[in-house]
Amino acid sequence: MSVRLEKIENNVATIKLEVPYEEFDKAVQASYVKNVGKFNIPGFRKGKAPRSIIERFYGESVFYEDAIDEIFRNKYESAIKENQLVPVDLPKIDIEQIGKGKDLIIKAEVTLKPEVQLGQYKGIEVEKIEYNVTDEDVQKELENMRNKNARLVTVEDRPVQKGDIVNINFNGYIEDKSFEGGSAENYILEVGSNTFIPGFEDQLLGANIGDELEVKVKFPDDYRVENLAGKDALFKVKINEIKVKELPELDDEFAKEVSEFETLEELKNDIKAKLEKQAEYRAKNELTNAVIKKVVDNATVDIPDVMVEHQIDDMLADYDLSLRYQGTNLENYLQYLGISMDQFRNSLKEEATNRVKTSLVIEKVAKMENIEVTQEDVDKELEEMAKINNIEVEKIKESYDDEYIEHLKGHILVEKTIDFLVNNSKIVDKGENNSEEEK
Repeated sequence: MSVRLEKIENNVATIKLEVPYEEFDKAVQASYVKNVGKFNIPGFRKGKAPRSIIERFYGESVFYEDAIDEIFRNKYESAIKENQLVPVDLPKIDIEQIGKGKDLIIKAEVTLKPEVQLGQYKGIEVEKIEYNVTDEDVQKELENMRNKNARLVTVEDRPVQKGDIVNINFNGYIEDKSFEGGSAENYILEVGSNTFIPGFEDQLLGANIGDELEVKVKFPDDYRVENLAGKDALFKVKINEIKVKELPELDDEFAKEVSEFETLEELKNDIKAKLEKQAEYRAKNELTNAVIKKVVDNATVDIPDVMVEHQIDDMLADYDLSLRYQGTNLENYLQYLGISMDQFRNSLKEEATNRVKTSLVIEKVAKMENIEVTQEDVDKELEEMAKINNIEVEKIKESYDDEYIEHLKGHILVEKTIDFLVNNSKIVDKGENNSEEEK
C-alpha cells in the first residue's frame, strides 16, 4: 500500500492512497465476517450465507463501504501525522478505482489550518483609556435605586401624564385586519419609556380611566418584523388603570432599608467605590481589545470558508442555549425577527471571521514566543474556580475529566498570550499621540 501527499494548495491538501487488490480483498472479507449475520438469504440459515452468494444477491459492492472505512481511517490518520498536517474539517473522499481484481485508489482532499503571517505584535501603541467616576454618576445610581424601590400608587382623579404606569387593553389592525402580536389585555406600560411604536405612548396622554381611544401609528421602515415594517396601523386602546411612582426620600432611612449601611453617606461611598472598580475594569478591557485588534489587523491569513462556517455553527448553538434559558429557542426567535436562518447566518459572518482570525493570530503569537501552560497555571485556575464556587479544590479536580482540563489549558494559553501582548504594548496619552502626528 502507498499513501502520499500529492500537493497543498490554497489550504487544501490532496492525499492519494493506493491499496493492492489482495489487501483490499482481505478488508472486504473482514467486512463480510463482521456483517454476515445481518443478511437473510433464501435457502441459507441467517448468518450462514457464503460471501459470493450475498455479493451475487446484493451486488459485489455490498461490503465495500465498511472495508474502505477501515482501510482509509488508519492510513489517512498516519498520513496526517507523518506530514504534520492540521485538518480543520473532515476529508472529502473520491474513489478513483475499485472493483474485482483492481487495486483500490482513493483520493482525499482535506482543508488545513492556514498559516498566519504576523505583522508587528510587540510595541503596539494604544491610547490610554480612563473613565472617571463623578458625583453625577453616583447620583444616577442612587436614582436607579430609588426607582427600583418606588411604590406604585393608583391615581383616579386625573388623566394620563408622562411617567405614569398604565394598565391597558389594546387591539391592533392593519387595513382593518388584526395581526399577530398586535393585541393584549392588562398590559403594563410606562408612558414615555418609548417601549412601543413611536407616537403610540404620546397619544395616551390626557386619557382617563375607562376611556376607549383610537391610536394611529406607522411602524418604522426598519421594524424587526418584516411584514409590519413601514405599515400604517390602528390600535383600539382602553385605559384600565393609572398608577404613579412614589419615590422614597434619599436619607439615612433609605440607606438602611436598601443596604447594609447606616447612613446615606456610607452608601454613596460604597456606590462610588464599586463604580470606580467597574470603570477600571471597563478601561482595562477596552485597552486589551484595542491591542488585540491592532495585532490582528497587522497579521495576514487566508481563512478557509469552512472555519468560518464552523464558527457560525458554534455561535448559533450559543444563541440557542441562551434563548432556551429564557423559555424559547432560536427558531422562534428568528420567526419573531422575521428573518430566515440563512439571513441570520450571513449576519454573523463578519464577526465569525474576526473570531477565527483572532484565535489563529493569538495561537501564532503563543508559538512564536514559546508561551506555555504549566501545571502551576492549571492549579491556580482551579483554585480560583473553587473559591468562586465555594467548594474544595480537590472536588473541583475530581469533577473534571482530561478533556475539560485540555480545554482549560487552551483558555489559560489564550489569556497568557493576551497578557503578553498588553504587557509588551506602549500605552500613550491622547495628547502624546497628537503631538507625534503634528511632528
